[in-house]
Amino acid sequence: MCGIAGFSLFNFNEGGETSLEAMHKAIHHRGPDASGMYIDEPIGLCHRRLSILDLSEAGNQPMYSKEGDLVIVFNGEIYNFLELQQELEQQGARFNTRSDTEVIIRGYEAWGIDVIHRLRGMFAIALWDADKERLVLVRDRVGKKPLYYTHQGESLLFASEIKGILTWPNVDRIPDYEAIHQYLTYQYVPSPLTAFEGIYKLPPAHML
Repeated sequence: MCGIAGFSLFNFNEGGETSLEAMHKAIHHRGPDASGMYIDEPIGLCHRRLSILDLSEAGNQPMYSKEGDLVIVFNGEIYNFLELQQELEQQGARFNTRSDTEVIIRGYEAWGIDVIHRLRGMFAIALWDADKERLVLVRDRVGKKPLYYTHQGESLLFASEIKGILTWPNVDRIPDYEAIHQYLTYQYVPSPLTAFEGIYKLPPAHML
């Protein structure tokens, strides 16, 4: 299943690592095989892994580019990753793992954010580009993999499950009655609403 969570904090402080650990713990059940965290002002990323491809430790996340300027946490599966890997190798890329996660990083290095349009699969991705100071969140076209987020002032929090966001003490737990009405009427909550005011689902086929 896997799970991701993290933040971009405008006012970064020493509590950032503790807050990330709380998010990490909240999604523990999504990945029993491995886990990892990355924190470097102003970004924090964490991952819980259920190993499917490349069962070795080399496939663990967060995963980094060779230069360390790109960091990714990823939940899902890229069905055409072998095809993309072959294309990238023909362009000179060299791979250290047999994981689809590394294909996303190498693809970003080659094609920039357009790599997203080449991915076929189910995914929720958080990628930090330190050189451009850009955090990218992406959800697959059908929305099979979940991704929730909220803005708190000039900070952004995100997670595979809302409970990861609710670990933050300044996140209000106020019911969104419109969302609840939609659920009782249609048996689902349409994007971007959730049961909590101010917490949203990134819609399918969207990038933030």
